[in-house]
Amino acid sequence: MVGGFITDAVVVILVLGLMIFVHELGHFLAAKFYGVRVLVFSLGFGKRLLHFTKGDTDYRISALPFGGYVKMAGDDPSANRQGDPGEFLSKPRWQRFVIVVMGPVMNILLAIVLLTCLYKFHYQKPAYEEQPARVGDVEADSPASQIGLTPGDLMVRLDGLRNPKWEDVEIKIVTTVGEGMPLEVDRDGQILNMTLTPRAEGPSRVGYAGVYPYAPGVVDKVEPDLPAGHAGLIAGDQIVGMDGRKVLYWPRVFYLLQSGKGKPVQLSILRDGREIQTTLTPVLTDVMGEKRWRIGVTFHNDMVVRQLPWGAAIKASLQDNLRNCLAWFDVMGKILTRRLSTRSLAGPIGIAQLSGEAYRAGLSELIMLVCFISLNLGLFNLLPIPVLDGGVILMLLVEGLIGHDLSVQVKERFVQVGFLFLLLLVVFLMCNDIMKTLRPY
Repeated sequence: MVGGFITDAVVVILVLGLMIFVHELGHFLAAKFYGVRVLVFSLGFGKRLLHFTKGDTDYRISALPFGGYVKMAGDDPSANRQGDPGEFLSKPRWQRFVIVVMGPVMNILLAIVLLTCLYKFHYQKPAYEEQPARVGDVEADSPASQIGLTPGDLMVRLDGLRNPKWEDVEIKIVTTVGEGMPLEVDRDGQILNMTLTPRAEGPSRVGYAGVYPYAPGVVDKVEPDLPAGHAGLIAGDQIVGMDGRKVLYWPRVFYLLQSGKGKPVQLSILRDGREIQTTLTPVLTDVMGEKRWRIGVTFHNDMVVRQLPWGAAIKASLQDNLRNCLAWFDVMGKILTRRLSTRSLAGPIGIAQLSGEAYRAGLSELIMLVCFISLNLGLFNLLPIPVLDGGVILMLLVEGLIGHDLSVQVKERFVQVGFLFLLLLVVFLMCNDIMKTLRPY
């Protein structure tokens, strides 16, 4: 447990360090381009640990790793100004706007570039995500079962989405709680109209509908010494039914085996176009230190794995980042209007846990998470909150409209409110992470 905590901490420091470096690099390059003297380029806050000086700039690594900053000459409105053309406040407002906005822009570009490079060399996702939203299974007593969805139904419209893919359906459900979404399904050629209302579930209280994708149970391997091997099952067989229940989602087989607790099960097997019946008695085996009922088969988990041409990689990256961007705005809007729980937000502890899990899952998963966090960081910094880049942009826009700079007193109060807000937000998010850990449901 301690080792996992240390791993999570190290990974999140490296992940956030990269994103902070790219963010501050955006401010730095824009400032240099417009002739602003940069006094400090720091990764981290607090006491300076390592540094070197080149030109006017002190490049440093500071003690507190969660943050960073670029200190420019003349960027403090309360300090005495020398009238130097190299000062930040001496530059036209549009140049100051570009300098400020380049931080979030670089975070967004990082997400696009990293995802493009990943997709160029390793594009991987579950095959069902790219397929039409055909229902494979429905959980009992779930919102989906209550409106009569059944395995085999094809979703042709969901809350404005026409002919959605499963990845679109999953995002829509997760980001919707307690709101009815119009749903049209094609059932054997007949169009049925329903209303799907996801409910809050899990530690993050995100939307849950209890509906799963079409993922047929095609056998990949058979263990010869277990019941499936004794019964003559072979790779390529498809389990299409179990105890009279249609099976269109292979994880359901494992669930039914565990809930049956060793009772014999009747399987319907599709082989070479013929359906055959067989009855197996599961055995209790040890799997990675856990006792599980098994018949001795593993299923083919269909994944799309390929290398994309650069053009296709760029297009896929832009599409996925746009989808995540729209989902972010949707979630923020629903949180602000109290239609989605604040428990869906993740703070430093939650990000560390996610980073550690992604690191253990593999490099591609870690890169995907870095892209997601970097995009979110860029969008968050554009919010019109004092201290954030969006707050500075807001002041520049107000000053542009009124035709003169705001007073030093107004700017100081603006910054003070921003610091207080961010401090309270960090405390809230950390408490939120702790509560989700202690009370997962």
